[in-house]
Formats: sequence, C-alpha cells, structure tokens
Amino acid sequence: MSAWHWALIAGGILLLMVILRRISGDRHPFRGTLLSVVFGWLVLGVLNLCAVWTGASVPVSLLSLGVSACLGIPGITTMLLLQLL
Repeated sequence: MSAWHWALIAGGILLLMVILRRISGDRHPFRGTLLSVVFGWLVLGVLNLCAVWTGASVPVSLLSLGVSACLGIPGITTMLLLQLL
C-alpha cells in the first residue's frame, strides 16, 4: 500500500474515534481523541524505555502503535497481559 492509502485509513479511524466520542457526550471530542492518542503513544514509549528495569516491553510495530493510539493505556495493558499467555 502506498502512503496515501495509509493516510486515508488513519484519517478514517481518527474520524471514527471523534464521532464515537461525540456520540458518548464528550464536549470536546477532537481534543479528547488527540490526547488519548498522544498519551497512548507516550505510555508505550515509556514502557519500552523502562523495560531494562521492569522486564516488561511491547515491541513497537504498526499493530502496537494502532492499539495504543485507539485504546490508550487499557490497550497497552491488554497487550502486556496477552504476552503472558
């Protein structure tokens, strides 16, 4: 796939997340979605930086970036729990 296709897919997912936040009654759905994405990526990065001390890490891939962007901290926690299985 070209970069144009990936950009359209990412934009569609972002729009869907904004719409779902608006339906749920969030007063600032775009800001809330962007904060959720940023915090998810930040927690994923901090988790991998602290992996030397904690032993817990999630490999950075398109899947893990997508899950951490869409689901945030609960998504990262779920990925860590799934690694234990």
